Amino acid sequence: MSATPDHRTIKSPTKHAAGRLVVGALAVAALVAPADVSARTGRSKRAAAPAATLAVDYSINLAGLPIGTARLAGTFERDRYVMDVSAVLTGLVGAITGGKGSARASGTFAAAPQPGAFSIATHTASSGIAVRMALAHGNVVQAEITPPLIDMQDRVPVTPAHTRGILDPVSALLMPVQGRGEPLDPENCNRTLPVFDGATRFNVVLSYAETRPVQKPGYAGQVLVCTARYQAVAGHRPDRPGVKFMEENREMSVWLAPVEGTRALIPLRISVLTTIGTNIIEASRWTQGGTAGTTGTAGAAGASVAQASLQGE
Repeated sequence: MSATPDHRTIKSPTKHAAGRLVVGALAVAALVAPADVSARTGRSKRAAAPAATLAVDYSINLAGLPIGTARLAGTFERDRYVMDVSAVLTGLVGAITGGKGSARASGTFAAAPQPGAFSIATHTASSGIAVRMALAHGNVVQAEITPPLIDMQDRVPVTPAHTRGILDPVSALLMPVQGRGEPLDPENCNRTLPVFDGATRFNVVLSYAETRPVQKPGYAGQVLVCTARYQAVAGHRPDRPGVKFMEENREMSVWLAPVEGTRALIPLRISVLTTIGTNIIEASRWTQGGTAGTTGTAGAAGASVAQASLQGE
């Protein structure tokens, strides 16, 4: 990995912008505030609390047609997290594109999320892209993209300042409960997520819309419905129709559900209007555990999510 991030951008592996906001529209942060030294000392004398684990299976639909499946798996223990996401396109779309991807992020929880490592690999029938980043306190310190990046003169340059205080796309799927409030406090929707995927920097601005009841296999209860807006910051091509469409898009939302045993929320449903229809990634099964488990390479919020984390178009 290089000593400093290479901020040229790369060509997107996907033709449409469906998943671009999806990867960022879910985002961020910490389960609990960091404990002070005396609290840590007290805990060390007791048996360690079991880790909370979560696995969510998702269906992926575009314009009302099923196009894939995805999975998200995470382990949350004290002030640390590991999250894996994976997805595959199925049916005719899958047969044509061969699209699939997987990603992993890990880090610590403090007053703000602090990812320490991120990696993603996506594949289609004709190409593949891999990204790895190492971070410290939310700042990118190393980055590597394979194959080499393609320079585009019309892209907004990514500066070192754009890689500080950021969230990787997988860590951005984890939302902390803000302050000491309740998980379903409407304020947990109201936040701006500063996402950097190794090539582009963008914000996802979430706002509270409503609270509604939901029933799914493994989950029954209220969820927060947040509207989402996409703000391009750097690494994008501002004159591209797809970028303009997403910046003007008002038909995007995410449903957030609390993760039992933590002070965090995870997306239960993501909806993003695209130029060819509405892309919906929705939980089909929600499974929680109270003991540590191996997340492996499972996980995800959609093939479009995995591929859209590199926004080149």
